[in-house]
Amino acid sequence: MESSENTEEETVVNRPQKMAGTVNWGTATVIGVFAGLLYGGSKEAAASVSKDAEVMLKLGSTPDKREQYRLMRDAMEKRFIRVTRGSIVGGIRLGMFTAAFYGLQNLLAEKRGVHDVYNVVGAGSATAATFGLIMPGSLHWRARNVMLGSALGAAVCFPLGWLHLKLVEKANEGSGTTDGNEVKGGVGAAIERLEEHLNK
Repeated sequence: MESSENTEEETVVNRPQKMAGTVNWGTATVIGVFAGLLYGGSKEAAASVSKDAEVMLKLGSTPDKREQYRLMRDAMEKRFIRVTRGSIVGGIRLGMFTAAFYGLQNLLAEKRGVHDVYNVVGAGSATAATFGLIMPGSLHWRARNVMLGSALGAAVCFPLGWLHLKLVEKANEGSGTTDGNEVKGGVGAAIERLEEHLNK
């Protein structure tokens, strides 16, 4: 009984601590997927406004009520399919990009042992270059996209990474410790109180 409790305590103690500023890969990917769903769906909905105007013109020139109903139903079905397809494609694209970016960023931080702006720049450059490579086109066009994506990814990610790290530093200034022990609240404190009560 005691040996099993000791092994449980050892596994909890030996768990590697997450570096300050690193982002949870799963959460970021889910947020990226939902943002892509919203962006893709709204883009397709805005693009279908001109097609709706054409349908309204056809409705005005058709005196038969059954034909008007059929035209409206077909237009609504096509619009629903366009918006749904746009949402799914946008969610997949942005979700894949977010997963690759944050996965590379966390991998670089783990391998280098430090979380700094160069991890963000490296992840952004590599992710943009990879997505430039998988875009359709000739080999020359893809090579151009890789170089352009790599440079653009690094240029965009450097100020964003620097700003992110400054915000993390600012947030960590306010978090303090009391007597060398980390301040715990909520579930962690309740578990510790329960363990103390059971050990008595």
